Amino acid sequence: MTVRGDKATRSTGERIRLSELLGALSHALDLTEGQPIGHCVRATWIGFHIGQELGLPESLLWELYYTVMMKDLGCSSNAARLCELYLSDDIGLKRDFKTVSDSLPKVLGFVFSHTGLKSGLAERFKAVFNILQNGERLVSELIETRCQRGAAIAARLRFPPAVCAGIHALDEHWNGKGRPDRLEGGAIPIYARIALLSQVVDVFHHTAGREAAMAEVRRRTGTWFDPEVSACFERVARSDHFWEVLASDSVEDALFDLEPPRDSIAVDDDYLDDIARAFAQVVDSKSPFTSGHSERVAVYADMIAASMGYEPGRRRWLRRAALLHDIGKLGVSNSILDKNGPLDEVEWQAMRNHAKLSETILARVAVFHDMARIGGSHHERLDGKGYPRGLKADEIHPETRIVSVADVFDALTADRPYRSAMPLEKALGILRKDSGTALDPDCVAALERALSAIEGDLSRAA
Repeated sequence: MTVRGDKATRSTGERIRLSELLGALSHALDLTEGQPIGHCVRATWIGFHIGQELGLPESLLWELYYTVMMKDLGCSSNAARLCELYLSDDIGLKRDFKTVSDSLPKVLGFVFSHTGLKSGLAERFKAVFNILQNGERLVSELIETRCQRGAAIAARLRFPPAVCAGIHALDEHWNGKGRPDRLEGGAIPIYARIALLSQVVDVFHHTAGREAAMAEVRRRTGTWFDPEVSACFERVARSDHFWEVLASDSVEDALFDLEPPRDSIAVDDDYLDDIARAFAQVVDSKSPFTSGHSERVAVYADMIAASMGYEPGRRRWLRRAALLHDIGKLGVSNSILDKNGPLDEVEWQAMRNHAKLSETILARVAVFHDMARIGGSHHERLDGKGYPRGLKADEIHPETRIVSVADVFDALTADRPYRSAMPLEKALGILRKDSGTALDPDCVAALERALSAIEGDLSRAA
């Protein structure tokens, strides 16, 4: 897909590689898991080599490839609950918990070192006590939410049931003490067994090196890990080339070149729409106050564009851009997103950074590259007082202005942690007040025309 002028077109004979498209978007999943960028890609490199060593045929290697790459699709869905339970930063919690085994001393140490550090003593004690008293139930609840959500989004991405099942079973352990279903041994899908080991290898390799990763695999074999999968990894790990590529900047390209061929999924416009909508769900799942936000912004942006005379192909492109405009919020802690009160300077800087993160992620995806400017600039203002770059007037692209108005309108008419949703007329009054200074007057007028038309249609129908 290439974008020239005001039209979205597909170059003759151009082939969009699913691996590059989803591999680049997987960096957004790394953000919300607190992992260094490229974690899902590196884990897929590890898992794919294990699958080859295990002798999986090409068709199953394809399913394994995407199970590992998309393993964290449900990761945003438990972020708000984690913050609520631990009174802490969900991203830091997830990052640090990746290195914790299931031994009681380690778990206790993690709870005491991560719970309510910025809260009062009484509040912190209450939170720690709640976690220790109800830990089994709470952990099951968090993992079940993540697994179910991840599998559902994988299905929306058109992956076959085996991939969805592998994502759902990511946290199952060989000894039957994992979650969400307490599966044991061979009852655990093979893709999940490989994905779990690959995830742990990357975490320990990236933080402590090759020997630490090897030692962790050996320590968890027979409890967390399938002994046969561990043995395959041990054989793969004898190759210095395997480790050299894993640690290199070229691991992404090397992985994309390994993608097994499959003809059943065509990356056409309909599939691009599904991918944009699926990742919008990942973003909106992060906070109860943003549920459905990206979908609504896409609808409002489309209404504005239609009222302004945009042709259907460009409106379709704009809907995708609106669906993905907030993807950088996956890198912002829920302790900030859901805060019931004003943000301090550090928190505000973290919140503002989401626009740059959106731009960075979308710029990595060739087919979404031209949408990156919308992700990076939808909080700019005509008077230059926006962020992150302080762009003014003509420096802000017309389509970015459309998404900005749609974004503000939805923010005003939806519940937020610090206030309830505003009535329609009050929200429109704020838009009119900011018209010409923060927001584009033509876009505001187009939204009002679209809303009036809907109201008229409803009246006629009634």
